[in-house]
Amino acid sequence: MTIERAESQCWLTDMDGVLVHEGNALPGAADFLQRLVDRQRRFLVLTNNSIFTPRDLAARLARSGLSVPEESIWTSALATADFLSSQLPGGSAYVIGEAGLTTALYEAGYTLTDTDPDYVVLGETRTYSFEAITRAIRLVGAGARFIATNPDVTGPSPEGPLPATGSVAAMITKATGAEPYFVGKPNPMMFRSAMNRIEAHSESTTMIGDRMDTDVVAGIEAGLDTILVLTGSTRADDVARFPFRPGRVLPSIAEVIELV
Repeated sequence: MTIERAESQCWLTDMDGVLVHEGNALPGAADFLQRLVDRQRRFLVLTNNSIFTPRDLAARLARSGLSVPEESIWTSALATADFLSSQLPGGSAYVIGEAGLTTALYEAGYTLTDTDPDYVVLGETRTYSFEAITRAIRLVGAGARFIATNPDVTGPSPEGPLPATGSVAAMITKATGAEPYFVGKPNPMMFRSAMNRIEAHSESTTMIGDRMDTDVVAGIEAGLDTILVLTGSTRADDVARFPFRPGRVLPSIAEVIELV
């Protein structure tokens, strides 16, 4: 069993809580990324955050001392654009979100409009506009299909939790009765689109995450080997409460290096 896991050809890893914490690289993260490059393993760094473009995120990681090319970053915004372009190529969308989401949809061939769009697409934003939410409610009520990048209800900030995509989606749902389709984790769709991006197969891909309720469950549902690291949201004594288990539980990304 251990030998099979050690031979993973492709790796998916969450970003926050695995590689970085509050803008600082976690111990072992730089060496892990270097090992992937040295062993010529295909990999993607994943995040449910749809605010930033891969170029933005690559720059942020570089400031923390981690070298990740932008083409090796996969966000919920990219996964959403990939999903929509497969469902309705060249469609239109009314978007509540930042550059990460609008750029991804634009590059996927979507027209961004507030008039009779095919979809209302909700992502993370630093300042939710009441006018924009009102417009989204009216468009969904008029028949636009409702998509959201990820179901996270809060996000972190130095002052405490902030309302996030899931909370605003709930407001739109309450007003319209329409439930959104969430593309990001824990939807395994995000991992499948990531694997397609690097031509990976589930039986030879490992997912590393810090959350049982998003990273690990989505990895299991996508048929991947899973590793939970204890440097983020989930503590060791939390694991037994879940009805599923990761392939391994390790203290940090530093202990994953030897498995690559």
